[in-house]
Amino acid sequence: MLKLGAESLDYRNISDGPSFLLKLTTNPRLPAALRSNLGYLSRHPHADLPDGFRLYVLVGEIRDLNLGTRPAVVLSDEFSYLGDHDIIRVVPRRRSIRTLYRHSARFNSILLTETCNNYCLMCSQPPKSADDSWLLQETLDLIPMIDQDARELCFSGGEPTLLGDGLINLIATAKAWLPRTALHVLSNGRRFADLDFALKYAQIGHPDLMIGIPLYSDLSTHHDYVVQADGAYDETIRGILNLKRAGARIELRVVLHRQTYARLPELADFIVRNLLFVDHVALMGLELTGFTKVNLAELWIDPYDYQRELTKAVETLACYRVNVSIYNHQLCILPESLWGFARQSISDWKNEYLTECTTCDVRSQCGGFFSSGLRRPSHHIAAVRNDIMVSSQ
Repeated sequence: MLKLGAESLDYRNISDGPSFLLKLTTNPRLPAALRSNLGYLSRHPHADLPDGFRLYVLVGEIRDLNLGTRPAVVLSDEFSYLGDHDIIRVVPRRRSIRTLYRHSARFNSILLTETCNNYCLMCSQPPKSADDSWLLQETLDLIPMIDQDARELCFSGGEPTLLGDGLINLIATAKAWLPRTALHVLSNGRRFADLDFALKYAQIGHPDLMIGIPLYSDLSTHHDYVVQADGAYDETIRGILNLKRAGARIELRVVLHRQTYARLPELADFIVRNLLFVDHVALMGLELTGFTKVNLAELWIDPYDYQRELTKAVETLACYRVNVSIYNHQLCILPESLWGFARQSISDWKNEYLTECTTCDVRSQCGGFFSSGLRRPSHHIAAVRNDIMVSSQ
């Protein structure tokens, strides 16, 4: 698991002041005119540094280094992943940094708000009521700094649609600055029950925009229980219908756990009967963080034990030519008939493997584990060797 942030760092020649965003480079030959807005990144520095950069980000042990009056922050080797074109937030008063964008990552997720109108049993980002409007402004500042070859950005929360026109403006800004970058917005969909808002969203006309909306059951009371919000199901369904009416691309996301797995086949039937127009369905393994940790007794089921329901749901969706994927599952617990639907979906900064995976012949195709999931993996994890499941327990 990558360490994305730290506080109480070794700051040198930096006075207190407002936080700022900083793009990193390892190029010491940049023209002087470009240096003042960039951070110079040096790993295991031991030689003189080039002049003129706004900040010097030094990773690893410092040896015989003449800083002079250059402002610098010293990081441990845990930040050795930092590279050219990465963007960090620097907060002098906390002597902290936070990695906001990694150029080498397949996709980057950007938190827009921690407020939410759902209170999901398994929420991985528990909602907060504090004013965090600064996150939206920070993202607006971040977008122009990102290289135009960025493959995908994900806007998440909390619930991003609670930002109202602020979200609309952000997506339009991303379209203007990063026209070739795919956008994925994670939302509970309830705000789109307002047709006018759904139309505003769709009329941005972004060329590659997908919205991911959770749907946990074919039964309204069941869905509302999982998200802990009365009436949420009806608003979500109306939101989905309004979005498709407006021409938006829609992904349905189903997190699988003890409260959702049993009716998964019925949910698949509901989708093919009523929501066949959706562009993607993602059937997702549970992430053992946030509210999941406190509700674990109510949520946990060994993924191996719901493979019958998962198989039936996938077969139904695939039969009707719905684009369906399985996220956050290990190949060794899935029937081989489902391997073609499994995706490597876990963000690389929190993706890990067990020792059992070391000798597995399909590890390179397997999604692995959330770092949090290593504490409680399936009891059926095994190395796949020459198409034979070889238990390593």
